[in-house]
Amino acid sequence: MERITDQGIITGYLTDASNTHGHAEVLVRPRTVAEVAAVLAHCQATATPVTVTARRTSTTGAPVPDGGWLLSMEHLDTIYGLHEVGGGALLGEYQAHVAQLGHLFPPDPTSRHECSIGAAIACNASGARSFRYGPTRPWIEAIEVVLPDGTILPRIDRATPIPGDWPQLAWSEPAVKTAAGYFPADNLLDLMIGQEGTLGVITRAWTRTVPAPIGVLSLIAFFSDLPSTLAMVARARSDDALRPRAVEFFDHNSLAMVRDRVPDIPVAACAALFIEIEHDGEAPLEAWWDALVEVDALAEDTIVAEDERGRARLHAVRHAIPAGINEQVVANGMPKVGTDFAVPHAHLAEMMARYHAVPLRHVLFGHIGDAHLHLNMLPTTPEQLAEAKALYRELALAAVAVGGTVSAEHGIGKLKRELLADMVGAEVIAAFRALKRHVDPAWVLGQGTMLSHMID
Repeated sequence: MERITDQGIITGYLTDASNTHGHAEVLVRPRTVAEVAAVLAHCQATATPVTVTARRTSTTGAPVPDGGWLLSMEHLDTIYGLHEVGGGALLGEYQAHVAQLGHLFPPDPTSRHECSIGAAIACNASGARSFRYGPTRPWIEAIEVVLPDGTILPRIDRATPIPGDWPQLAWSEPAVKTAAGYFPADNLLDLMIGQEGTLGVITRAWTRTVPAPIGVLSLIAFFSDLPSTLAMVARARSDDALRPRAVEFFDHNSLAMVRDRVPDIPVAACAALFIEIEHDGEAPLEAWWDALVEVDALAEDTIVAEDERGRARLHAVRHAIPAGINEQVVANGMPKVGTDFAVPHAHLAEMMARYHAVPLRHVLFGHIGDAHLHLNMLPTTPEQLAEAKALYRELALAAVAVGGTVSAEHGIGKLKRELLADMVGAEVIAAFRALKRHVDPAWVLGQGTMLSHMID
């Protein structure tokens, strides 16, 4: 096992996509589960903080250490077969592997070509296809996990009970897409999914897949107003003839940001939906055309792709928006402030009105089929940055007030602990802390992620 103290090397592991920066004294890069166990046993015995890091695509600071050791999963990246994969393997590479075998592993976070599958499990990641397939959780059959004291659990599944002496969680998650807090599980596997590297280190996974669809129809539909856009979303959710696997939203600011790159955007468009539909060889174009006409979309301007080349072009349009946001962040010299809230569908229009009323320059896009949108505020001065952070908290509390979540897919990490407490309350936080303290007595694994590591 590599044990590295050279700060020139360690520096490359000290940040994530949130641009949070940390520090560590030692970097370890194990190649086997036994080596992972040895690291955790040592850190538990010596009360040395240890933070798990993989590909550092997190937007919450979870893999960023505040001292101690860093445990990198990069070498545990073996793809063993169709349904078995190392925790450090790239999710996109694993998906490509199963696709060659005629299967689909549905979870598709935007960072799937850069993130590890173990981290996706630890965060219960989702993505655009969660509209049809849900997050990562239902696609995991079993995992190998190392507990904070170095105990190796070689395979746990939904028949594996939570040990009887572990504190129990008896809270109810909001009835929306969510990735906030410890899951109120009745088995050990589901407890370990979404725990963000605080209760164990996932070293291997056994997955569930589905046969790959025969065909995929992709389209970008444009709308002249928000009511017609929301009408199409409601239609996509309720009409069995449509059955999309992804419904993604782009507001007028998103479209303005990429008009110079995408000449097909009509002048009258103030919003757009990116939609994907699986089919059995006959694309349901007529059903979609009828639906778009009935909701008063700009149907004649719809961009349709039925082959791989066309879908790649539409995906390029979709990904041009976050790329444009990142370019604007660099130009502004200020970080963006982005939300990850989801609300019940009955409150979607209300939440969108709050987003649109934000006075700062912003871009709104994301998983509207799950009532889960990302508002990206783009401040240009320190004063605007402070205003954006205040608005972020106001919006989070508004989402919670209507039964929503403060994190639909990114997790809590180190940046949203206060919001998690606002969402679940002091009693549930105390239950989380009791579980963490029991499983990790020295409180060494993932210090500061999800929960403050202050001594009880």
